[in-house]
Amino acid sequence: MRNDNLKSYLNLHLIVFIWGFTAILGALITIDAENLVWYRMLIAMIFLGGFIAVKKQSFQVPIKEFFKLIFVGLLIALHWIFFFKAIHVSNVSITLSIFSLGAFFASLLEPLFYGRKVLWYEVFFGLVIIAGLGLILQVEIKYLTGVYYALAAIILGVLFTLMNGKLISDHEPSVITFYEFGAGVFFITIYFLFQGKFTADFFQMSLNNWMLLLILASVCTAYAFTASVKVMQKLTPYTVMLTTNLEPVYGIVLAYFILGGKEKMSVEFYIGAVIIIITVILNGVFKHYQNKKENL
Repeated sequence: MRNDNLKSYLNLHLIVFIWGFTAILGALITIDAENLVWYRMLIAMIFLGGFIAVKKQSFQVPIKEFFKLIFVGLLIALHWIFFFKAIHVSNVSITLSIFSLGAFFASLLEPLFYGRKVLWYEVFFGLVIIAGLGLILQVEIKYLTGVYYALAAIILGVLFTLMNGKLISDHEPSVITFYEFGAGVFFITIYFLFQGKFTADFFQMSLNNWMLLLILASVCTAYAFTASVKVMQKLTPYTVMLTTNLEPVYGIVLAYFILGGKEKMSVEFYIGAVIIIITVILNGVFKHYQNKKENL
C-alpha cells in the first residue's frame, strides 16, 4: 500500500471506531429511530453547510449529479433508520455483528458498478468474514426481527457506498454529503407530514437526548461521514467496506463498558473478532503487493 493510501487507511480505522460509538449513542438516545435519523441528518447538514461556507467552497453541482445525490440521500436515510431500529428491537451486539456481511456484499456488487473483474481474494475474504460472523452471532429467536433490520441496513449501506465511490471524483466530499443529508431530511419530512408526526411532543426532548444528538450529528456524522467519503478517493469501496467490519469489534467492546453486562460477549465472539481483524490485515497486505506490482 502506498504511503498516501496508508494514511487514508489509518484514518479509516479512526472513522470506523467513531462509527462503533454511533451504535452506543443510538442505544442511549430514547426516541424513535425515524425521529433520531431526521434530527441527525438535519443537524449534521447544518454543521456541513457552515463548514462549506467557511471554507468558501462552491455549493454548485451539475443537475444530473444532483439527482444522483438525492437518490443516495434516500438510501442513507433508510440505511440509518433500519440500523437504529435493529438496535432498538435487539441490541448493539446483534446489529453490529450483522454488519460484517457488508464486505461480502461489496465483493459481489463492486465489479458490477466499476466494470472490473472479480478478484478471487476479495470473494475469499468475504467468505472468511461470514465464518467470523458465524462465531460472533449467537442469535436467539427473539432477535430475529433485529437481524432482518440489520441486514436491510447493511445492503443499503453497500449500495450508497458504491454509488458514492463513483461521485467523489468530481466533487468535494463535504458538498456531496451536504446534499445527501438534505435529501434524507426532505424524504423523512414528507413521510412525517403524511403521518402527522410534527407535534409539540416531537420537539420536546430531554437535555440528555439533545446533548447525545449533537455528538451524534457533529462528530459521528458530519465529520465521520465526510471523512469516509474523502478516504474513498484513495481506497476502493471494497476496502472501505471490509475495514468497517471492525465496527462490530469496536462497538461491542464499547457497549460492554458503557451499557453494562447485557452486552457481555461469548468466547465465540472474541474468536470471530480475531478472524475479522486478521482478514482486514490480510486485505491490506494483498493490496500492498498488488500496488507494488502495478508500480513496477
